[in-house]
Amino acid sequence: MLDKRMTLDDVVDQLQDGMTIGIGGWATRRKPMALVRAIARSRLKDLTIAAYGGPDVGLLAATGKIRKLIFAFVSLDQIPIEPHFKAARQAGLPVFELDEGMFHWGLRAAAMRLPFLPTRVGIGTDLVDQPELKTVKSPFDDGETLLAVPALRLDAALLHVHRADQQGATLTLSPDPFFDELMARAADKVFITAEQVVPTAQLDMAANTRFNLFERALVTGVVEAPFGAHPTSAAPDYQLDLDHLKTYAASAADAQALDDYRAAFVEVDAEAYLAAVGGEARLRALSAPAY
Repeated sequence: MLDKRMTLDDVVDQLQDGMTIGIGGWATRRKPMALVRAIARSRLKDLTIAAYGGPDVGLLAATGKIRKLIFAFVSLDQIPIEPHFKAARQAGLPVFELDEGMFHWGLRAAAMRLPFLPTRVGIGTDLVDQPELKTVKSPFDDGETLLAVPALRLDAALLHVHRADQQGATLTLSPDPFFDELMARAADKVFITAEQVVPTAQLDMAANTRFNLFERALVTGVVEAPFGAHPTSAAPDYQLDLDHLKTYAASAADAQALDDYRAAFVEVDAEAYLAAVGGEARLRALSAPAY
C-alpha cells in the first residue's frame, strides 16, 4: 500500500505561489497550526486562503503570505476579532466575505463538482454587492430570484486530525467535525497533520467509522505532528491554550512584538516550539474553555 507520510517541509514543497488553499478547523479549534507555521517560515507568497479563520489566517496575514482572503469570520473566540487579520484588513487586504452558511454552500458546491449552489442567504445585505456573487432565477413556476454562491474550488486543503495511518485513513475525534470533509472533497490535494500516525489496525475502523470523515483516496500526504493544532484545541487530546493566544494577540501591537513572537514560536522546530509553550505536561493539563 502507498506510504503517504511526509514532513511539514515536504508539504510546503508541494505548494506553489498563487494557490488557493483551504484551511480546516474553526477559529480556535483544530487548526493545522504546525503547517501554518511552516508556511509562514517559507518563501510562499500570493496565496488565496479560504477558512473559517483563526490564528491561521492572522499569522499568514502577518507574515505577508495572503494575496486574497475568502472568509466567513476570523476570530480567536474569547478575543472576538483576530488582531493580525484586523490590521491586514484595515491596510486593504482584498477579501471575499461570506456568511457562515454561504461559505459552507461554496465548499459543498465544490465538493459536488457544481459551479454554484443557490440560496436565499445574503439577499438584502451588502454581501451581494461583491463581484464574485451573482443572482439566478428559478426555472420553475415560482420564478424566485436566488443568490448563486460560487463553488470554492481549492488547489489544496490543510486539515488536522487526531489519528491517521500511513495510507491516509483518518479519525477526527472532536465533538464537531466542522466542514473538514467538504474541504477535503473541494480540493485537488489534501494534506493532513495528525496527532499520531498509527498502524491501520489501531484505527479500528469497524468501531470508529463515524470518525472517518473522508476516504483515504483523497489524501495526498500525512504528517505526524503532536500538538500540531496548538495553540488551538484538538479536543479530546488537548484544549485551546488561552494564555498563549493572548501572547499571540499581543504580537500584533507593533513590528518588534511580531518579530519577537516569530523568533520564539515560528522560526523554530517542533521540539523547540513545544518547549517554548511549556511542554507536553502543561498542554495535556489545559482546562476546557468556557464560551
